[in-house]
Amino acid sequence: MDLSRFRGTGVALVTPFREDGSVDQEAFARHVEAQIEGGVEFLVPCGTTGEGATLAPEEQAGLIAATVEIARGRAAVMAGAGTNDTSANVALARGAEEAGADAILAVSPYYNKPTPAGLQAHYGALAEAVSLPIFVYNVPGRTASNIRAETLLRLAEIERIAGVKEASGDIEQVMAIIENRPADFLILSGDDALTLPMIAAGSDGVISVVANEAPKLMSDMVRAALGGDAARARELHYRLFPLMQANFVETNPIPVKTALEMMGRMPARFRLPLVPLAQESAAKLRSALEKAGLLG
Repeated sequence: MDLSRFRGTGVALVTPFREDGSVDQEAFARHVEAQIEGGVEFLVPCGTTGEGATLAPEEQAGLIAATVEIARGRAAVMAGAGTNDTSANVALARGAEEAGADAILAVSPYYNKPTPAGLQAHYGALAEAVSLPIFVYNVPGRTASNIRAETLLRLAEIERIAGVKEASGDIEQVMAIIENRPADFLILSGDDALTLPMIAAGSDGVISVVANEAPKLMSDMVRAALGGDAARARELHYRLFPLMQANFVETNPIPVKTALEMMGRMPARFRLPLVPLAQESAAKLRSALEKAGLLG
């Protein structure tokens, strides 16, 4: 499998909603096009930032198919297709493959807190069910369990397990994975603020939230870092750093969708249990957008 298309910047796409709560396909299409024009290497619909946990299977398949159609090969599509029930996850993964995705991003099963053996069985079942590359998503803050380096390296031995979105926030863990990974196993940052140090340590890119607001700035930063232009990478990192932080002043994707509304891109609408950004957080978010030069 050619994994080079997933090296660089992927954007964890938001899902725009209409006032009645349905998916706003027109706003989604405009947003995807803006990301491609901004230079991102790949697109990640239906993940955490896309409120994937509240999408019905047919909505998820529709968004993935729309992303593929809009991209037309200009950017790869890594579809968010993860849940905590293995049989349901297999169905989601097959749906993503049928919709035309190039790869699958599957979050570690949340709530259940599987053992390392359970994780191996879960991801093994996904790998047997589809023919696409599968990326593990390790995000302990959401799942209540951490995929430790030694466990992840065992998962990397499964055919079609192609990489990891690492959002543990533990740089030592990341370095342990980098040091011992198979040669073709990709390590992608799941935390915008840690992307630069992770690339310096040897990782391969990012699945980014801030790219929703600033696709060109973020993808330029990652390309500079991967290309060894440390000065340019640092300059762009610190320009975006306040916004990277502000995007998590409340639960993601509440701030990033609110920022997109401030930028005139789309209304900030959410599905319960997410609710609009608190008024006291809005000033911090607007200030970060202004510092990044993203408000007119």
